[in-house]
Amino acid sequence: MPDTLAPDLAQKMHAYWRAANYLSVGQVYLKDNPLLEVPLTLEHIKPRLLGHWGTTPGLNFLYVHLNRLIKQNDLNMMYVIGPGHGGPGIVANTYLEGSYTERYPAIERSRNGLHRLFRQFSWPYGIPSHVSPETPGSIHEGGELGYSLTHAYGAAYDNPDLIVACVVGDGEAETGALATSWHSNKFLNPRRDGAVLPILHLNGFKIANPTVLARISREELAQLFQGYGYDPHFVEGGDPAVMHQALAEVLDKTLLQIREIQKTARSTGNAGKPERPRWPMIILRTPKGWTGPKFVDGKPVEGTWRAHQVPIADFKKPEHLKQLEDWMLSYKPRELFDENGKFREELAALAPTGHSRMGSNPHANGGELLKPLSMPHFHEYAVTVSEPGGVQAEATRVLGTFLRDVMKANLATQNFRLFGPDETASNRLEAVYEVSGKEWMAAVEDVDTDLSEDGRVMEVLSEHLCEGWLEGYLLTGRHGLFSCYEAFIHVIDSMFNQHAKWLKVSRTISWRKPIASLNYLLTSHVWRQDHNGFSHQDPGFIDHVANKKSDVVRIYLPPDANCLLSVADHCLRSRNYINLIVAGKQPEWQWLDIMSANRHCAAGAGIWQWASNDGGDPDVVMACAGDIPTLETLAAVTLLRTHYPDIRIRVVNVVDLMVLQPQSEHPHGMEDHDFDELFTRDKPVIFAFHGYPAMIHKLTYRRHNHGNIHVRGYKEEGTTTTPFDMVVLNNLDRFQLALDATTRIPRFSHRVAKATEYYWAAMERHKLYISEHGDDMPEVRDWRWKV
Repeated sequence: MPDTLAPDLAQKMHAYWRAANYLSVGQVYLKDNPLLEVPLTLEHIKPRLLGHWGTTPGLNFLYVHLNRLIKQNDLNMMYVIGPGHGGPGIVANTYLEGSYTERYPAIERSRNGLHRLFRQFSWPYGIPSHVSPETPGSIHEGGELGYSLTHAYGAAYDNPDLIVACVVGDGEAETGALATSWHSNKFLNPRRDGAVLPILHLNGFKIANPTVLARISREELAQLFQGYGYDPHFVEGGDPAVMHQALAEVLDKTLLQIREIQKTARSTGNAGKPERPRWPMIILRTPKGWTGPKFVDGKPVEGTWRAHQVPIADFKKPEHLKQLEDWMLSYKPRELFDENGKFREELAALAPTGHSRMGSNPHANGGELLKPLSMPHFHEYAVTVSEPGGVQAEATRVLGTFLRDVMKANLATQNFRLFGPDETASNRLEAVYEVSGKEWMAAVEDVDTDLSEDGRVMEVLSEHLCEGWLEGYLLTGRHGLFSCYEAFIHVIDSMFNQHAKWLKVSRTISWRKPIASLNYLLTSHVWRQDHNGFSHQDPGFIDHVANKKSDVVRIYLPPDANCLLSVADHCLRSRNYINLIVAGKQPEWQWLDIMSANRHCAAGAGIWQWASNDGGDPDVVMACAGDIPTLETLAAVTLLRTHYPDIRIRVVNVVDLMVLQPQSEHPHGMEDHDFDELFTRDKPVIFAFHGYPAMIHKLTYRRHNHGNIHVRGYKEEGTTTTPFDMVVLNNLDRFQLALDATTRIPRFSHRVAKATEYYWAAMERHKLYISEHGDDMPEVRDWRWKV
């Protein structure tokens, strides 16, 4: 068989790869003398050497070959790099293809540009060592390993012409998130979605240990990925001449497979369900630190874990300086760059042009492609509330009808999906199945319901996959919502961290256009997980979100269905935020009609005049945030007004948690005088909160009345019990709130003893009743708002 690459092309591609490697090493080591035009000295070396060499030459090798594939076949291709610590290689390649200079004109294609390119890498106020938002063509940071493949599949959904080449590092492959991600092929429809080409890069080592997949037999490795449903192609070796031909041949084969799969699925004569294909993948085995120093101080480096970061580090040794110079000169930079430092035209011509360059693919800057959702008017889905507490409804079920029609209105554009770990129906959102089933390409049995190869609901029992798919979907210019049980959203705490950091940095990069917000709906929450017990009871994600930068995060605690509709509509329309919505799914009393709810949510917090009788001078402010805290607060108000007809109570409800912060801390924050209008400057505030009490103190510690704010919330007490006993266990119940108010009103000091006695009697009555009947007392279970 003739070689895939003609000799001249193979020679030029090898030179291109040398150039990428040279620039990668230069970024790690040099602050001056970028073309080695004078002998290398210590003054040319950076004082702090940061970066990762080991994976970089393999990433460069792939980039060069993918360029050839793109140009030869006019492909629309993205590059997702799991080992994102190979950042110098991706920066080098985007620089060589010209997309880097287009984004950063100061890094021109010249000697001075090379100087700036090298100096900025891992330099104070320069660029990070990882692939980051600053890197053109990237949607995946890679600093935290495990999410490359799920991001790649998220990018491919509803992008029929896109191929996502995804490099999975063999260290990364050991993570649980990545191991699960291989199953994403069961959710990819070749008729309407793009393709993902996974490339498992086996270079054998992590920072200090061998990798698991590099130490099992070739047969076992092939069987593993065949079992996952892939057709693995092996490219293995260390001889560049042989490897160039081998990789080129395999890339041509895999592209042909992808096109055949898509052609079969999309042919007009194939109207039925497309068969689940066996997608191709590549297993690329190359030496770690390929083309780098083979030995340093007598110890092997290339092909070992010692190549992972900076192979030559101690320049107090003169021989190390000479070794670095020899290493860099081995790439023959004078053959690659002209006398002005410009990449030679005959080599630069190998790269694609325009948006075909992976560094300029518009899908990697999704805001450029983002189209607004077509939104139905949320008022049309409102619960009719003629009087506060006059009707019950399941808030998330009401939201489900709204989401159904959001999905319906955007079926033509195919830019909205709902994500969740096997809980869409459990979370009362099943109305969406009326317009779209659950995406499913695997086998279907008679007992299955709502499965569809064209589904727009993405369900899999992995929060990692749901989060990663959604992030990839958003970053490439689409919209979505992630619904999850509150306690188990913590599975993706780290993934949330990385996306929040990405958004924070992206805001400072002028060419990064705003993307649709990442929207979380947390339900099946702590106060209504009495039946599932302590393992399902945790509101701590609120704290996790609140720690992030105020220009990125928003937290909403709608007290009823109409407020949830208003909040959800706002969040789906927003850009560049992470919106956290916490709302219950159980039948609860409804408080506000839709117009009042909309005004209340727009303000973020407000006095509920219909529940208050303070006359402008309250004895106590009863504040609440969250649906069950609101219920318990209003029940406490009825107790107080029954026992103390002369009491003056102000009820304040908070929907947007961040309004509690000063405006100097968060753009939603209230000015001090507005905060004082609600909470007063000197009256006791009994605050019933959905989450951990410390959060309210953290948000309000600068306020005038902070010393008078007494918070009740979740304090890590839970078990399998009744709904009301959950609030009792955490001292959030109506009897406790009423006692708190009595205790803190100065003119009621003579009533505290009797109120305390009443409280303990109620607690005894409650405990005896639930122990005997297994349900809450009728006075609690059947309580209704009335004054």
